[in-house]
Amino acid sequence: MVTGGERSAGGGGPVPLHGPGADPARQPQGASADPDEVGYRGPAACAAAGITYRQLDYWARTGLVEPGVRPAHGSGTQRLYGARDVVVLKIVKRLLDAGVSLQSIRTAVRYLRAADAADLRRMTLISDGATVYECTSPHEVVELLEGGQGIFGIAVGVVFSDVQAALAQLHAERVDTGETLVGHNAADELARRRSRAG
Repeated sequence: MVTGGERSAGGGGPVPLHGPGADPARQPQGASADPDEVGYRGPAACAAAGITYRQLDYWARTGLVEPGVRPAHGSGTQRLYGARDVVVLKIVKRLLDAGVSLQSIRTAVRYLRAADAADLRRMTLISDGATVYECTSPHEVVELLEGGQGIFGIAVGVVFSDVQAALAQLHAERVDTGETLVGHNAADELARRRSRAG
């Protein structure tokens, strides 16, 4: 994800995800298939990612973040997003809000899509606002700070957990049958209990 910034001669430092200093051994080896055969329609993906439907639609039409479960094919078909897609949507929003360049964000999206789920949960993205790095140790974060740069970080595993918790409360759709799977919303459960008691 890095457009610059190479590893130091001693082998430490933030790992560039592309460019002249990229370490091919650290690159993801391909995405694993989503084990859940469910997808989330646009409004649910927006709610879990904290974005507007207009953003979601624009990002899908421009190819920034396309739905991984089912793209729209003509009028009347609904896009379906997987949990990984929603994680990527949430990270894209954070990067855009921080002023990261669209080119760097597109590279980050490709990298996130290629990583398997286990790598995503361990991944920390660090950005100085222009460049995005994957850092794997506190030492690498310190090295960036010692360069006098202001940085911010995104713990992808935390985003993954937040998204899963949000999606658990929202309706999903089975890809194979189109059946709607009702999410568990604590407020809905409380209302059901009150109606039974009354």
